[in-house]
Amino acid sequence: MNIVRVAIAAAVLVAVGLATTLVVGGKEMAPTVQYTLLDGTKQSSDALRGKVVLVNFWATSCTTCVKEMPHLIETHQKYQARGFETLSIAMAYDPPAYVMNFTETRKLPFRVTMDTTGEMAKKFGQVQLTPTTFVLNKKGEIVQRYVGEPDFAQLHALLEKLLAESA
Repeated sequence: MNIVRVAIAAAVLVAVGLATTLVVGGKEMAPTVQYTLLDGTKQSSDALRGKVVLVNFWATSCTTCVKEMPHLIETHQKYQARGFETLSIAMAYDPPAYVMNFTETRKLPFRVTMDTTGEMAKKFGQVQLTPTTFVLNKKGEIVQRYVGEPDFAQLHALLEKLLAESA
């Protein structure tokens, strides 16, 4: 009987915590990650503050990731001139040669890095499913998370809104 009470109390605390987060409306800050682009350039996500950013976790073995990539390219090209950046993060299990080949043959126009240690996926909340995409506002707050392919019309509407906001 004590176990049941403890379980109920834990469930209530979790529910209250979730409700508080929703009521307060606080947005979660995106984690700071250090990464190396495929060209060897070392960068930090902090350098992207002040821009609207799409962070996409993907893998070359993921059919949905491959299917959505042309839409990500179009989205990047459509909004890049307005202060939009795309950071594409290949999962730790993806062979580096596959990622390099995919990036070159598809002529990906945005930042591509490999999460060779799995640390970036951990920092973004234990990302395990691909594709997983985060949209960050100019302050670096996570405003949307998609697991699976986004609805690109809805994503574009969100980007229009975020790009119109001041930092």
